[in-house]
Amino acid sequence: MRRFLFSSTIFSALFGVFGIVQTTRKGPRDWRLILMWISWGLTVAVAIGTVQKQQRDAYQLED
Repeated sequence: MRRFLFSSTIFSALFGVFGIVQTTRKGPRDWRLILMWISWGLTVAVAIGTVQKQQRDAYQLED
């Protein structure tokens, strides 16, 4: 769990949500908003996958 909390990729993905929340509050509600949320979700998924792969690679180097 610590590897996720201190990862810069996770931080950047989570801070990206602030702009989307502001757009959701103030901007028009159309198909682009849905695509923004999907894009953010995919970004978080890729960030989590990257952290897991880095951990797996580091574990294999120890063996």
